Amino acid sequence: MAVSRMDLADAASPDRIVMEIFKHEPNLPIPVPIESLCRQLDISAVQPLQTAGYEGGLITDRDKCDGIILFNANSPETRKRFTIAHELGHFLIPSHVPSADGQFLCSQQDMFRLSAGERDKRHRMEVEANRFASRLLLPAKQFRIDVAASKDPDIQQVAALARRYNVSKEALGRAYAEFREEPTAILITKDGKLLRSYVPPTKFPFLSVRNGSPIPRQSLLWRRRHEVGIASDLDEADAGVWIDIERGKRAPTLYEQVLPQKQGFAMILLTIDPPAD
Repeated sequence: MAVSRMDLADAASPDRIVMEIFKHEPNLPIPVPIESLCRQLDISAVQPLQTAGYEGGLITDRDKCDGIILFNANSPETRKRFTIAHELGHFLIPSHVPSADGQFLCSQQDMFRLSAGERDKRHRMEVEANRFASRLLLPAKQFRIDVAASKDPDIQQVAALARRYNVSKEALGRAYAEFREEPTAILITKDGKLLRSYVPPTKFPFLSVRNGSPIPRQSLLWRRRHEVGIASDLDEADAGVWIDIERGKRAPTLYEQVLPQKQGFAMILLTIDPPAD
């Protein structure tokens, strides 16, 4: 690898830093070799985390001359990769300053954080580190091509691309909803309740089901029997089950697809055909 910290000196935002990395490393393979990239960018070690209750961490000084990245050894390989990329983001984003003892310690909840209050500096740093990790592990130029390879949104494509990029289905699904041309949302459920939802606000209507709420009984999750690891077909559903329909407006045609997973988890894909008028 040829990229160095000097090449990133003028980049401040997560997107710009990732852009500069790929500018100097246009032939990085997929999956991105995240640990090799860390060593190239002055991370001296990537090692298991000894502090319980955290998913990852970074040990460095305030000048961030070098650093040690920590990860939860008990997590799946795909989550470890995202955690390592997340901590590399903390290391490379100039505005991310470690605590007084020279550490970032990040919980599992931090790894899912997509928004933060304007005054919440720590949560904003976690949001930016997540964006950095997603952009780095799913290079936009190639990812956009791969996402467009399927004629219609398909949860089986999400699973296949997750294997190709060696990331979790959830991390892939989050980016998939953003990059699909059609209005597409990805929902993560646990024991019949909505855990998290990834809904691109400029393309997909407002989701009427809130995090923590039961999945509607009219959902495909309940209407059919499912086998763990086997995706359902894309099935037309009542749009009003999932989205708010304005009075006097025609409801769009909505399709739903379910991928049941282990331990009560499931992924739901929603996509819509807007009305012709």
